[in-house]
Amino acid sequence: MQTIGFIGLGLMGKPMARNLLKRGYAVVAHSRSRAPVDELAGEGATPAGSPADVARRATTIVTMLPDGPDVEQVLEGAEGVFAAMQPGTVIIDTSTISPATARRLAARAAESGAAMLDAPVSGGEIGAINATLSIMVGGDPEIFSAAKPVLDAMGNPERVVRIGASGAGQLCKVCNQMVIGGTLSVVAEAFALARKAGVDPALVRDALLGGFAASRVLEVHGERILKRNYVPGFRAKLYAKDYRIAGETLHEHDSPSPVTSVVHGLVDRLIESGRGDEDYSALAKVIFEMAGLH
Repeated sequence: MQTIGFIGLGLMGKPMARNLLKRGYAVVAHSRSRAPVDELAGEGATPAGSPADVARRATTIVTMLPDGPDVEQVLEGAEGVFAAMQPGTVIIDTSTISPATARRLAARAAESGAAMLDAPVSGGEIGAINATLSIMVGGDPEIFSAAKPVLDAMGNPERVVRIGASGAGQLCKVCNQMVIGGTLSVVAEAFALARKAGVDPALVRDALLGGFAASRVLEVHGERILKRNYVPGFRAKLYAKDYRIAGETLHEHDSPSPVTSVVHGLVDRLIESGRGDEDYSALAKVIFEMAGLH
């Protein structure tokens, strides 16, 4: 089995790297915090001191980082991947960053004789732990085919899909976050209406799950909202970053966004209320407060 470099062992990255280990891959791991590196080292991973150190030891490198500037630093910094990578290296960036940044970094990688796939994921911490993530990929089709076994080890093979050229994976992730945000907001509105009308929102959810309104958002986040369980599977502050990227991308393409613009305002309101470290399903709290509910 080939050696995989993995950079970024946060809420999502650590279980994703662990799943590579479970599939028998040798993993060279680096993260800003030492604790998760030591934890994975106890499970068989090899620690690395820097992104450049990872690049010296592996020709397939997965990154899972919070935002575009983090990816740029890890790849382009003085001790970054680009400074030490070997010819033929394949970089798989599973972070959520702007499509424009993904395209620029892919071009920079190609100039150095490497290849880069933008491969953002959906499915949250649960999907990362269970290796059931949906993975949306942009990049060269041959590189995608060669990298697919690695992607399959971290996600649901039936949901590992090449969307198109570099940046297309990130464009798809923008669409993903827009759909989730709109659905989550309306689910919260429906629960608020039920509560104000004296109807049990749990029974409303059960009924809706049996019909055309059924969705994963209603199923998973609907349950979170009913139980008031906002322990982060995906932090609201990162979701706010994703909505910033969505706004920029919509503007870049002059695409109308009347619904997404409203949801963006609700997401901003959630962050302004000091709930950035809660799960992004806490967006329901904003709706409930607007309805005079607690």
